[in-house]
Amino acid sequence: MRDLPPICLDVRQKQRMSVEALSSEVKVPPLPEPTLPSQPKTVKDFEEDLEKAEATGNWKTVHAFYITAFDSFTELNTAFKKDATASFNTIEDSGVNANLVNAVFDALLNTPQDIQKSVLKGIINSLLQEWKGPRTKDDLRAYFILLQNPQFNITSTYVIYAHLLRQIATLVEADHHFLVHWLKKLSQKKFKQLVERLLQFVSLRLFPAKPEEFPPLTKCSWWIPSAAKVLALLNTANNLVHPPLVPYTDFYNSTLDHIDLMEEYHTWQSFGNSHSRFSFCQYPFVISIAAKKIIIQRDSEQQMISIARQSLVDKVSRRQRPDMNMLFLNMKVRRTHLVSDSLDELTRKRADLKKKLKVTFVGEAGLDMGGLTKEWFLLLIRQIFHPDYGMFTYHKDSHCHWFSSFKCDNYSEFRLVGILMGLAVYNSITLDIRFPPCCYKKLLSPPVVPSDQSTPVGICSVTIDDLCQIMPELAHGLKELLSYEGNVEEDFYSTFQVFQEEFGVIKSYNLKPGGDKIPVTNQNRREYVQLYTDFLLNKSIYKQFAAFYCGFHSVCASNALMLLRPEEVEILVCGSPELDMHALQRSTQYDGYAKTDLTIRYFWDVVLGFPLELQKKLLHFTTGSDRVPVGGMADLNFKISKNETSTNWLPVAHTCFNQLCLPPYKSKKDLKQKLIIGISNSEGFGLE
Repeated sequence: MRDLPPICLDVRQKQRMSVEALSSEVKVPPLPEPTLPSQPKTVKDFEEDLEKAEATGNWKTVHAFYITAFDSFTELNTAFKKDATASFNTIEDSGVNANLVNAVFDALLNTPQDIQKSVLKGIINSLLQEWKGPRTKDDLRAYFILLQNPQFNITSTYVIYAHLLRQIATLVEADHHFLVHWLKKLSQKKFKQLVERLLQFVSLRLFPAKPEEFPPLTKCSWWIPSAAKVLALLNTANNLVHPPLVPYTDFYNSTLDHIDLMEEYHTWQSFGNSHSRFSFCQYPFVISIAAKKIIIQRDSEQQMISIARQSLVDKVSRRQRPDMNMLFLNMKVRRTHLVSDSLDELTRKRADLKKKLKVTFVGEAGLDMGGLTKEWFLLLIRQIFHPDYGMFTYHKDSHCHWFSSFKCDNYSEFRLVGILMGLAVYNSITLDIRFPPCCYKKLLSPPVVPSDQSTPVGICSVTIDDLCQIMPELAHGLKELLSYEGNVEEDFYSTFQVFQEEFGVIKSYNLKPGGDKIPVTNQNRREYVQLYTDFLLNKSIYKQFAAFYCGFHSVCASNALMLLRPEEVEILVCGSPELDMHALQRSTQYDGYAKTDLTIRYFWDVVLGFPLELQKKLLHFTTGSDRVPVGGMADLNFKISKNETSTNWLPVAHTCFNQLCLPPYKSKKDLKQKLIIGISNSEGFGLE
């Protein structure tokens, strides 16, 4: 919770609000107070009262319940606690009768207007009470219940909702801790509703459809910070649940794509998490990956411009003629020595890594308009990740690469891979790399390079679930060890020692001092599994990953990385696995064909009917990757060209230009057959 900056300086500040300031919809004449029931109403009792009211049109009993229950925090607890007399004081059990809360709120919007207005009046009374000290658990329960009120979907209630959010936001950290753990117990449906309600509140405050409905923004500047902090509580709760209640993308607010993101970023850069200036960058989970990409790219461009300007100034100060090439990172490589030449060039031009990348292949004429750069990435990645090269091990069960643990004298090639990933992010190139999610978690550990050179990098907390993403069979065996009901020491006869084959030689490593003499027992097996996992994913590859980490951050050295989740780094580097072929069809360009031509109509009929696996193969065949850039299919700049010179009538791919060359086909069946042969028998590059 430390990343949640306080909204108000005084957490006990009185929250006063004039009822006269509210809209007419929530003002009701005072109603007689009914007698408080001695026992909480059950769900069955409430539903029976509701059925009678709907059948007879007499809502008196239901009205009396709503008036009583929502009149104050005390009555809220009396009505909705599982046991009105019990003291619930645990983070795992709120003590609230969730079924009754759901039933009461599900019915509320279908009750007569005077009941709904009575509930809002009661909430106003509750929120207007003075704060006379730390909040009790009953107060927290009341906030927890009121937060679920569906009436706050309506803009006319936003003034009340804002004050509720402000009071929740200004609670002390210990109280937030309780709320977070209660929120994670909500059903997926209720949790999602809370998130969507808060996001809508923020969006409508930023861009109101009817500005006259709200107070001037200058008088309610605390509305959005309060909502953001409550969203942070929900985000924390979501991250505590495995699997999460909702995908992390459900917290994205696409409205923020239309604000001045760089102003938000610069405010955050200047003030950090200080409560003196609010910035959405304090709450990066609400910023979409598309918006974050814009921030990173503009930050990158500013760094590129700054470095290029400095190079120009240096030239002029030395009275040398400026050369346009000095504004770019110019790579000259030989195809026959691709890795060594690339490594030499990047090492020599380390100061130019943030400049715009341009690639030239020695002995070949050609101006790099983007195609040569992409070809360089494609060829280099394929060569480095080839099993014979030995830098990475491909695990067939998990379909991903992992770092080879073999020791060597020079880890510069791992640094090269990190630089490639950084250059791909800064130059908007999608790489066909298969790293597990754990890799990106390590890449952000820490998110920025520490100034203290002795601080370890690329080390993060790992679990057996992380190991399962890379080596599922080994992880399964370790899980069986943890659940084994017999005598582990006698039946397994293992010690705190691991063995690895390196160049045909078996080497042993102790997981802890004297590990070869410490047997694994029922009592210490969890420690053994954790140390084994940490050894495989952290310690055994530390030098390799540290070089890789430093290479990536030498290009992407920016505080903008702190805005990213590991999953988002993966999407920036490798693209998204979510395919939308209809979107690709809408954005495709044509050369020699019109989109109404018979061949084109056949093509899309066939492709849209392909199973997902064939669609991925087609995308890989034509672009070099089966994943989609952050901006979606439109960012691929996909083109279909007419090819009437082909002798075998197979489609041809130019992966460097995301181009597919199709000869005319007379039948859909023939096109489908040739297309499947083409994408199945080729990697797509170099066919032309």
